[in-house]
Amino acid sequence: MKKIIAASCLAGAVALPGLVQAREVTLTTQLKDYSGNDAYLAIYVTNATGQYQKTLWVAGKKAKYYKHLADWARGSGMNPSEFDGVSGASVGSGRTLKVSVELADTLIDAGYQIRIDSAVEDKRDARADVSVPLTSKGTGKPATGSAYVESFTYDL
Repeated sequence: MKKIIAASCLAGAVALPGLVQAREVTLTTQLKDYSGNDAYLAIYVTNATGQYQKTLWVAGKKAKYYKHLADWARGSGMNPSEFDGVSGASVGSGRTLKVSVELADTLIDAGYQIRIDSAVEDKRDARADVSVPLTSKGTGKPATGSAYVESFTYDL
């Protein structure tokens, strides 16, 4: 019996790394020129029906403003564990945010999307300013935002 348990544990240990393979993905977000304060951005993954799955990056240090990133805030529950370690400064008009994140291989070409919610103080908030399918064919192809984002690309 002990040999069976040991063999099962060894088989699981060998198979597990294949299940959780991840790769580094570079996310590049270029903002439009606009007047006003720096933008807060939430970059996150949704499934095919638009349900929140994972936070990739949050630009903006003051959590009290995260509620303006409405779809991301609702999906993440604004739980600090969702954005601890994946946040940084807000992004100014005409500036570029470039970050590298780890992304599970199982999310690519499986119906998932990358979305960006954006908000600027004293201006309108933009739910899904960008929404792009997460596919191997989409790598490096710029997508245009609907509010503050000029362009967004991801590189696998």
